[in-house]
Amino acid sequence: MNESDLDPGAGLTERFIALPDGRRLRAVTAGEGDGPLVVFEAGMSAPAASWVHTQREIGARTRTLSYDRAGYGGSDPDRHDRTLERLADDLAGLLDGIGETQPVVLVGHSWGGPIIRLFAERHPGRVAGMVFVDATVAEIMDARAARILRWSFSLLALFPRLARRTVVPLMSQAISPSDVDVMLRDYACARAMRTGRREAAQVVRALPTMRRLQAAGTPDVPTICLQAGRIDRGMATARPLFNRVTVALMAVAPHGRVVVAEDTGHLVPQENPAIVRELILEAVDEVTVTP
Repeated sequence: MNESDLDPGAGLTERFIALPDGRRLRAVTAGEGDGPLVVFEAGMSAPAASWVHTQREIGARTRTLSYDRAGYGGSDPDRHDRTLERLADDLAGLLDGIGETQPVVLVGHSWGGPIIRLFAERHPGRVAGMVFVDATVAEIMDARAARILRWSFSLLALFPRLARRTVVPLMSQAISPSDVDVMLRDYACARAMRTGRREAAQVVRALPTMRRLQAAGTPDVPTICLQAGRIDRGMATARPLFNRVTVALMAVAPHGRVVVAEDTGHLVPQENPAIVRELILEAVDEVTVTP
């Protein structure tokens, strides 16, 4: 894929970062200043473009970075299994590649949550704050759920318009049509769904690590968990469990708290970008004033 193929959106800039093994990741940046870098980690099957609206808003206050994980958008594919460890290593390699030496604020949606948890365990000194956005926990995942994920992504890879039909009705009116187009271009496509399927294939293998990370807790930094509150179809049991587990995790976090977006489903960044922006900026402010 040529570097000119993907427009990251108005006010955002793309660049390509080489990892130690030669693969290139497409990074998207916005913002400037002396504040902490906010790093966005997307969910499974989601590219950097899923953050386009929010990244621009946060970029008005501080530096931001989103990126296409290997195989998404403009990033090179990875011939190795896309294990949780591999994903966290790629994030570290990306930050090394851009020369970022200061602690960052990590924002992880869905599967992005376990990725930033593992990164934080391996590199606690590189983390200034954490924002989990309906981040996946081990208690709502098992072999059956992983099989359903793989099957879903396999189906959507054949019929990517189904992804578009699912996501578009949920999009907040605050997101401009041009940003919606950017999101759907990189998300509602066979490439994203095939890569999501590869990541889903590693979920069961990741469960012991996820449980260990949750038991170990987060670093001693400002930490916010934003949870969806709406009980969507098929979530009558999983959603209350999901939110109870998150509340319990934050109860033992040194600086943790939970906010529930009552009328919002799992696609929080697309459905309710205002609350996502608000909480990220709160985390940035906490980090800025923390000695």
